[in-house]
Amino acid sequence: MNTAADVEQPIAERARSFAPVVWLIGKVQSGKTSIIRELTQASDAEIGTGFRACTKTARVFDFPAQAPIIRFLDTRGLGEVNYDPAADIGFCEGRSHLILAVMKALDLEQSAVLDIVRAARRRHPEWPLVVAQTTVHEAYTLGAGHVLPYPFAAPGMPGVPDNLVRALSYQRALFMGLPGRGEPQFVPIDFTHVEDGFTPNAYGREALIETLISAAPAAVAVALAELPGSSAGQWTDQYNAHILGFALAAGASDAVPIAGVIAVPMVQAAMLRQLSKLHGARWDRRAYAEFAAALGAGTLVRTASSFGVRQLVKLIPVYGQTAGAAAAAAASFAATYAMGKAANYFMSRRQQGQRADEVSAVYRRALSEAFQLAKARAIGPGARGANS
Repeated sequence: MNTAADVEQPIAERARSFAPVVWLIGKVQSGKTSIIRELTQASDAEIGTGFRACTKTARVFDFPAQAPIIRFLDTRGLGEVNYDPAADIGFCEGRSHLILAVMKALDLEQSAVLDIVRAARRRHPEWPLVVAQTTVHEAYTLGAGHVLPYPFAAPGMPGVPDNLVRALSYQRALFMGLPGRGEPQFVPIDFTHVEDGFTPNAYGREALIETLISAAPAAVAVALAELPGSSAGQWTDQYNAHILGFALAAGASDAVPIAGVIAVPMVQAAMLRQLSKLHGARWDRRAYAEFAAALGAGTLVRTASSFGVRQLVKLIPVYGQTAGAAAAAAASFAATYAMGKAANYFMSRRQQGQRADEVSAVYRRALSEAFQLAKARAIGPGARGANS
C-alpha cells in the first residue's frame, strides 16, 4: 500500500516537468529573494528552507513546493571570477522561460549581470528579458517617500527625483544592443519590510507582475496569474496555485504513461490532503459524503469514464485507457483542477459553518476554465515536458 510520503515526491517531480522557470540574475543583495517573497507570499523562513541546489552555481525555489506551478532559478556568485553560466543555461533549456535581471537602482556596475544575460540571449534569443530595478528608496532624500501613483510607466517619470531618473536611465542604456529578438522591459520596484516605514512596502508589485505576464510565454503567464495576492482577498486566492500544481501533476501522469507512474487518483488524493491542511480541516467519512452529495451524482456521471472504486477521489475520470496520451493528459488536468476548485469551495464554506450550495456549479465552471488553461499550457496534443 502506498503511503502519502510514497507519492508526494513523485507528484512534485511530475509537476516540475511542466513548471516554467523564471531565471533571476543579479548580484548579491540585489533583491532577488525579496522578489520571490513578494510574488509567492512565502515567508523568509519558507524561502530559506525551500531552496535546493540544481547546478554547482545555482539553486531553485519551487512554488508551491508540493506541486509547483513555477520555479525560480537563483544564480549564485555573480561577480566572481571565472563564473560560467553554461550549466545554468542548460538547466533552463527546454522549458518555457523568462530571464528576470535584478539590479539595485543606484548600482551602476552591472558588467557581471550583462555578461550572463548576453551569453544566455545569444544562445536563446527567444527568451524574454525583464529588468527589475530595485531599492529605489535609496535615492530619496531624508523623510521622502514613494511617489504615488506609480510614476515609472509615464513618460518622463513625473515626480521622481532627478538622481534616480539618471541612474535608471543609465542602467537601461547598458542593455542596448544585447542579443535577442525582443527588447528588454524595465520595472523599478521597492520591496521592503513593514518595519522599514515605506508605504506601500511592495511598491511596484503590480507593475512587475503585469510586465512579466506581458513579456512571458503563455505557460509562464498562466503561472504568474495564479500567484497569490499581496493582501488578503477572496478565499480562492491563496489556494489557486496549489490546485493548479496538482492538476499539472495529474496531466503529466497521463502525458507520460510509463510503468510505475503516479496514478491520477493518487494525485487527487494528495491534493485534497494538502487543501485540508491549508484550511486547517480534515477529510473524514462525513465530509466526503457531504461533498459527494453537494457535487451531485449527475455531475459525476457526466464526467467520469468509469467508477468501480469506493473513494470519492477516485470517481474523477482517468481517460488514459480510452484516449490518446495527449487527450488523456488534458482531461486529467481539467478534471483534477475542477475537483480542486469544487473541494476548495466546499471546505471553505464548511469551515465557516455555511451551506455549500454551489459545489456542482463551481465544478462545471472550473472544468471549462481548466480546458482553456490546458490549451495555454500546451497540455494535450503537442505537449512536451522537461526533465529537471
